Amino acid sequence: MTKSNRRQFLKSTAVASSAAFLAGAPGFSLNVLGANDRLRIAVAGLNGRGKSHMDGWLGQDNVEIAYLVDPDQQVLDKSLARLDEKSKGSSNCKGVADIRKVLEDPEIDAISIATPNHWHSLMTIWGAQAGKHVYVEKPMSHDIEEGRVAVEAQRKYGVVIQHGTQTRSNEHVAGLHEAIQAGKFGRLQISYGYCCKPRSGIGFDQITTPPDHLDWNLWRGPARIDNYHANFVHYDWHWFWKTGNGDMNNQGTHQLDVARWALDTDLTHPVRVMALGGRFQWKDQGETPNTMFGIAKYPNGQFVYFNVRNVNYEGYQRQVENEYYFEDGGRIVRDKYYAKGSDKGEKVEVEPGNITPGGNWGSFITACRAGKPEMANGNVLDAHNGCVLGHLMNNSYRLGKKVRFNAKAGRFGDDTDAYEHFMKLHSVMSDGVGMPEDGAEYTVGPWLTFDPETETHIGDYADHANALMKDINNTGFEVPKAHQV
Repeated sequence: MTKSNRRQFLKSTAVASSAAFLAGAPGFSLNVLGANDRLRIAVAGLNGRGKSHMDGWLGQDNVEIAYLVDPDQQVLDKSLARLDEKSKGSSNCKGVADIRKVLEDPEIDAISIATPNHWHSLMTIWGAQAGKHVYVEKPMSHDIEEGRVAVEAQRKYGVVIQHGTQTRSNEHVAGLHEAIQAGKFGRLQISYGYCCKPRSGIGFDQITTPPDHLDWNLWRGPARIDNYHANFVHYDWHWFWKTGNGDMNNQGTHQLDVARWALDTDLTHPVRVMALGGRFQWKDQGETPNTMFGIAKYPNGQFVYFNVRNVNYEGYQRQVENEYYFEDGGRIVRDKYYAKGSDKGEKVEVEPGNITPGGNWGSFITACRAGKPEMANGNVLDAHNGCVLGHLMNNSYRLGKKVRFNAKAGRFGDDTDAYEHFMKLHSVMSDGVGMPEDGAEYTVGPWLTFDPETETHIGDYADHANALMKDINNTGFEVPKAHQV
């Protein structure tokens, strides 16, 4: 795809929350289930979030879990036994290690993906190519380019793709954003997300031989990892760049998506992004930051701020939430509106927003039965745009340089809002966690300039930043180019 053609294609996606874009290319036929037809689904990735997927589908009428998929035989066996128990022995579910076995089955209607992040896009793309609807955990993509391929695969094959961002099924949050976009509280200036939940270090695990019950080749799939160590399997892969995205695009994907959702509806991606932070105190094997402050500026002048804060300490304030700041000085914090200068908040009252009912599980089934991708609460475009925001912040951090841990670390110019919010985080790390100026360092990322139309970096640091747009994949697990799907 040439740059000019890519620019034209991406321009079409700026207005592509429309049903026409999501419905699929002309001439492609997708089976539409009738309201009473049984929907057969496969769940891939079973050690954690996959249990919630299993329970979610078991709670839906006329839905059968036909396959469980995991490259760890022990996990697969336990999950099959768990499903058999929950279904009181009525399950005929098959267990396989490789999702490709499922995709060959013409009787399967949908796949449900709860694998590590590095598998999300490839399974989504393969599923779309096989004509299967896809429910995919957050983040939909492990890097920016593969997310774009997933968008193109959905457009070409017309399947339902729904992102595992459950807040998209919350009619109050949907209504709040509709009210914000209608100007009820004034012009939105900053949409702020927090992923502040306590975690701990992961220590060090030595390189060793994978256990016999794990198909290591399938587990790593598209991720080019040479050596196995136990910190990859089964959760702490989140904290390595080749398999995860840190808490920014782990738990943070939910709050990033909410933050971006509140912006003007014609926006896709930011034009300038930076982030700073560090992996403080733990001195472990992990690579991703446990402390982070990110800023993204959009073409219309609106901002998204984001805060990751994982280091526990006495008095830790857990914040997994969103705030909204308006140009006139008003703000919405914890569902209360505060006028400029006021410390007395009034409960926000809004009409319910426009969503597909049924929660995140039920709305997906409804969209599949109707054959209408636009009914997904958190469709492929919403997923891609939200994930790109997190990837850009992460990429700025990954290109950062070490500077002394102090209040002057951030390069915000005359942006007093950014400095104020950074200082709140710095105060927590300095006064709460007790990080010293001597012997501690921030990693400060550069300001990256991004072209939303071509989805490429331009200007300073463009070459280095564009090199982070796509991971190199293993042979046999390559994410195709967008024009190849």
